[in-house]
Amino acid sequence: MEEILSKADQAKIRQYAGLAEELGELHPEVLELAYQQQWFKLFVPEQYGGPGKKLPEILRLEETLAEADGSLAWTVTLCSGAAWFAGFLDVDLAKELFADRKVCFAGSGAIGGTATATPHGYLVNGTWKYASGALHATVFTANCTLKNPDGTDVLTAEGKPAVKSFIFKRSEIGILAGWSYFGLVATGSHAFEIENLIAPANRSFKINKAIQVADQGFDYPFLQLAETTLAVNSLGMAKHFMELVEETFYARSGLKRYNETQVAYFDAELQRCKKELNDLREQFYSAFDLSWYQLLNDQTIDEVLLSKVSLLSRQLAHCARRTSDTLFPYCGLEAAKKETTINRIWRDIHTASQHALLTFEQ
Repeated sequence: MEEILSKADQAKIRQYAGLAEELGELHPEVLELAYQQQWFKLFVPEQYGGPGKKLPEILRLEETLAEADGSLAWTVTLCSGAAWFAGFLDVDLAKELFADRKVCFAGSGAIGGTATATPHGYLVNGTWKYASGALHATVFTANCTLKNPDGTDVLTAEGKPAVKSFIFKRSEIGILAGWSYFGLVATGSHAFEIENLIAPANRSFKINKAIQVADQGFDYPFLQLAETTLAVNSLGMAKHFMELVEETFYARSGLKRYNETQVAYFDAELQRCKKELNDLREQFYSAFDLSWYQLLNDQTIDEVLLSKVSLLSRQLAHCARRTSDTLFPYCGLEAAKKETTINRIWRDIHTASQHALLTFEQ
């Protein structure tokens, strides 16, 4: 089987992870590796110069990246996920954007702005939070409520405010520094704003509508695509955390105070947590892979199966956070020291757990 991530690349990522946290953004050495490996273009089809990877392979890669460094994996996941919109963009615009070797999409799923149609395009104003990779992104995506010239909402056929997604270039937005959270620090997930910009009409798009490329997988439902990619991030981080738990426990200064029964209890808890996470991982990939093959073979996915994929994504993310909390107290003060790797991973897991998409397990 082809190696998902070389040992040399894994070592480089881990070498610079702590430094990246100090910088508040991905380290230049790791950014260059991401450009070389086209990690920000994972979903970009070959006709636009991307690697043309498919979701089953991408999920395994993102899990492996998260096992190396949570901030890198989260940034790759969110930025490459935004670049998935390539399948729905105006073809000429897509060719222009993806001609850049360092192209990186960042953005927000929130509806943070307004867009008013004008003879020359759309007048856009707004502010959007949490754009992972904002400090090195070249393209930004954002959702806007459509407005009439008099300021009232444009309504859909169902009488609801109409919303469109837009593409903006780096030179058209302003970064609002504000990613002050205790985890995923190197993602640099800052906010951005736009003031009185006239965006050409070809900058708007709709996902899962009018696919512009003849490639497999662009009709995979976006909800499950987002849920699965986020879940494997938590999975990879939890695997790395548990990798460090055992050595941290046996290296703690107070180990001699524990008797054989207590040490055996810790070992049993560690193995139980590993098994719980691995069992859920197998169920998750089994359900996801089946949904993918259904889409390719039948051009549709059974709704019951899609619900199962969603449920297992949530369960996997919750299990990752729960097992890290179960094992954290056994690691001593070293795990509470913010400069240590195990502490950074614990903080990354808990920051990732706050994503609204996976908040509720059921």
